[in-house]
Amino acid sequence: MSLLDQIRANIRANLDARAQRQAEVDATIATAEERGDGTLTPEEQTALTEARTAVGALDEERTAMEAREAELVALDEARAQADATASRMGAPATPAPVSRVSEPDLYRDGGDHSWFSDAYRSQVMGDRDAGERLFRHGQFEAERRNEQRDATVSAFGALIPPQYLTEQYAQIARAGRPFLNALTSLPLPTRGTTFNIPRGTTGTTVAEQSSEGDALSETDFDETTLAVTVKTYGGAQDISRQALERGEMVDRIIYNDLAAAYAAKVDAAYIAAAIAAESATVAYTDASPTVGELWPKMADAIQRVNSNRYLPATAIFMHSRRWGWITAAVDSTGRPLFGNEQVQNVMALGKAAEYGQIVGSLQSLPVISDANIATNAGAGTNEDHILVTRTTDLLLWEEGDGAPRELRFDQPQGKKLVVEVGVYGYSAFTAGRYPTASFGVGGTGLVTPSF
Repeated sequence: MSLLDQIRANIRANLDARAQRQAEVDATIATAEERGDGTLTPEEQTALTEARTAVGALDEERTAMEAREAELVALDEARAQADATASRMGAPATPAPVSRVSEPDLYRDGGDHSWFSDAYRSQVMGDRDAGERLFRHGQFEAERRNEQRDATVSAFGALIPPQYLTEQYAQIARAGRPFLNALTSLPLPTRGTTFNIPRGTTGTTVAEQSSEGDALSETDFDETTLAVTVKTYGGAQDISRQALERGEMVDRIIYNDLAAAYAAKVDAAYIAAAIAAESATVAYTDASPTVGELWPKMADAIQRVNSNRYLPATAIFMHSRRWGWITAAVDSTGRPLFGNEQVQNVMALGKAAEYGQIVGSLQSLPVISDANIATNAGAGTNEDHILVTRTTDLLLWEEGDGAPRELRFDQPQGKKLVVEVGVYGYSAFTAGRYPTASFGVGGTGLVTPSF
């Protein structure tokens, strides 16, 4: 397949994806129109924002591909015109291009994609398109390394070094960013290190008029300013130039690990901030904790959101060890309190072997497991915390898709042949708009679980 054919195939795939996302936009708007109240629910607004953002990104991608298509078409037309002139003048025609079986490497200098960004999006954010590009890159590398030679391996003996299976490199396990992925995501303002959100603190009042002609109830409305600080998170690594130039995938491995560490660190910091901003924590004090005794504490935290925020909680966040403890619980006869979707009369539903997403439900609320929740809380430094919250009230600002920026410095330690690489990113978070949207469960009943 020629490069032009490949680009046109990618354009068709882009149009198919755009049609699907546009259908989501249309469906969300149609649902709101049928309701007839002229508003969007928070869930509809989130879905509409995500779909419109995806449509915009697809349009930008397609515009770039169409430009490359037009360029290749123009080159073909110019070649045809030159060959026609050469034929008329008796000059040799332009040599035919050398065909290649595989396409150029996606991650070449001046290419349209970054291996670093795709690795981050694929592994941390679950981007399938990025994963497909990484797979195609792997195929390209395999073809490049397996070019045929007439001589066999045995002819060279010890001259052939062992090949490390770099494609099977075992990356350092990181906890990801389950909490951040569940929040209301907003674009970070382009300027400033602090921005302010007005927040009402004293509301107006309404009361029965005592008698005709008496003054109505009057209380002055008041507000305060909620200041949100833009945070900078980043990490760096010194790498010898020999490792970069003589090694295999060294920079890619380092950048990918830095990106994964960045995601986990920001997630841990902001979930700690959300826990610290809770209106209150329901105390679960128990020397011999059980899931049955935890149950009413969860109900208490949920009802506190309902009773104070006047809107329902939307998610429960807990450490994966806490979810494992819940799924292991049994009643007095040894029957599991936890079940899958096919079992009736159970306390919880879901899957034990899941992580970083909705793993199940408790009291009809989705449960999201996140190993970035601290497990060293409490006097014994062995407690974890359960957060019950309304995620639409927790706001996260990030640049772009949340991936950190990539840095590389060749000169500061140039005399040592050391290259400095790093990542950093700006973000902001607040749970302060509606503090009553979050309540937690904590205490000695949530110490390191026993199984």
